[in-house]
Amino acid sequence: MNEINRLAVYYDNRQVGTMAWYNNASAVFEYTTEWLVDGFSISPISLPLEKKVFIPKSNNFYGLFGVFADSLPDGWGRLLVDRLMLRNKLNPHTVGPMQRLAIVGESGMGALVYRPEINIRESTNDLSLDEIAAECAKVLKAEYSNELDKLFVLGGSSGGTRPKILTKVDGEDWIIKFPSTHDSPIIGKQEYDYALCAKNCGIRMEEVRLLPSETTEGYFGTRRFDRNCQGSADNKIHMISSAALLETSHRIPNLDYNLLMRLTLQLTSSMSECEHLFRLMCFNVFAHNRDDHAKNFSYIYHEDASSWQLSPAYDLTHSNSIGGEHATTINGNGKNPSKTEIMEVAKTIGINTRRANSIVDQVQECVYSHLREYIN
Repeated sequence: MNEINRLAVYYDNRQVGTMAWYNNASAVFEYTTEWLVDGFSISPISLPLEKKVFIPKSNNFYGLFGVFADSLPDGWGRLLVDRLMLRNKLNPHTVGPMQRLAIVGESGMGALVYRPEINIRESTNDLSLDEIAAECAKVLKAEYSNELDKLFVLGGSSGGTRPKILTKVDGEDWIIKFPSTHDSPIIGKQEYDYALCAKNCGIRMEEVRLLPSETTEGYFGTRRFDRNCQGSADNKIHMISSAALLETSHRIPNLDYNLLMRLTLQLTSSMSECEHLFRLMCFNVFAHNRDDHAKNFSYIYHEDASSWQLSPAYDLTHSNSIGGEHATTINGNGKNPSKTEIMEVAKTIGINTRRANSIVDQVQECVYSHLREYIN
């Protein structure tokens, strides 16, 4: 594989800027003159819209800025990429982040595109969901799969630990998930039930479905919020995770909802968005969704309004983080947060006490009514 030391970054067929591998340690970035005139900051804290060469200050993302690391697959997607490299007699440990971004090319989550692109597979999909699930299980068990190319095409750019595919449902872009080796066989139905409950709690959600299976209770699917519904060629929506914004790894629990609230207010200038995050925090506490790490909160950019907004909620299930605690603490408490800590978060960011109390009670009642079978 050819070494890549320079990449052009595009958005909606417009060049945003250029990345260059510097001092064999990090990828520096500079906006183009044209983008500085009529573009927007793709990462407002680390990459403000200025004419300068930006150098990453940390090595949390393999020498990349967080917004570009968001484009890289991790978990399942990275496993597929590495397996495909091994099959092609390439050592994954020698393939750097710039080359991996070139492999992502235009297939990454969000709207950013990287050129030149490296193509390491050619395939089309003709497998059923149950067949895909079976092949995913083989890969997870380190068994040989004849369908590695197809799995890579379908899910090689995805994040998260669970196997998944990026596909079309009724002409729209969707994500469909499959059980990992550690998941309950009913994980698809559980995530579906959690999503429906979250929506009933007033939390912003994308459309979800429980897709049929002959071997399980169904596969969880959700429409992608980083794609619009028109199905046009340029239908990608720019997004960024809180991990990327803060240039911090999601693998180490180091986030508190107080910080996340301040980040949301700074980025969106909207107390309504803070209230939305507060509602999601309450859901995570009462529904025992403790894998609420920094990559499970994202923001999307509305170019027409020049504004940021919290993305729809995602990856909501009964889960734990390190030590069984919340990955994101609630006013410092990740082990057993109570209403006291929850209300302190509301007070710190400035949400009206009566309003916050109403949200807490409504979300708690909704969760206990709809998810009792999972949280007891």
